Amino acid sequence: MRIYGDLVSGNCLKVKIVADYLGLAYDWMPVDILKGESRTPDYLSRFPAGQVPAVEFEDGRCLTQSNAIIRYLARESVLIPEEAFLAAKMDEWLFWEQYSHEPAIAVCRFEMRYLGKPKDARDPARVARGEAALDLMERHLGGTEWLVGEGLSVADVSLFAYTQWADEGGFDLSPRPAIRAWLTRCTDAFGRGDRTPTPR
Repeated sequence: MRIYGDLVSGNCLKVKIVADYLGLAYDWMPVDILKGESRTPDYLSRFPAGQVPAVEFEDGRCLTQSNAIIRYLARESVLIPEEAFLAAKMDEWLFWEQYSHEPAIAVCRFEMRYLGKPKDARDPARVARGEAALDLMERHLGGTEWLVGEGLSVADVSLFAYTQWADEGGFDLSPRPAIRAWLTRCTDAFGRGDRTPTPR
């Protein structure tokens, strides 16, 4: 398996976290998105959308979109809730992350860190959307250790990726203790990793 990605991207980091946690064998293929390396003819021949992350499996099949990738890699593992409704709740967070969280948190981070824009140049509507997303997470995590059920799932991986860097986009996590505690739990869990595939 080859994973194509750029570790400045939270979406790419998701895939690496899941693969490492489950002890999956892969070759990391660095792609510098800022240099246009995801737009070359060779890359586009396999991944027509020209995005990272992307995965090429041993049989030649290819898969893109970070949450689709991590959900596939984690199939039949402890990172996918066994109970059907909890699995659906996990998917709910995955869809929410891409629609309501990432477009605000990640874009503000990109503009500030990589384009050099000052904090006060951020789009107010995007900032409001990001603050609302973090507030929702804070309320939810105030009553539970993990986003879904009793343990770590790919929902946590997905939301961890850009939440950990929220400050780089001008968002303040200091008044959000539940998120900060959850980030620590995630970091500890990822560091342990199972290092072997983990069937249920």
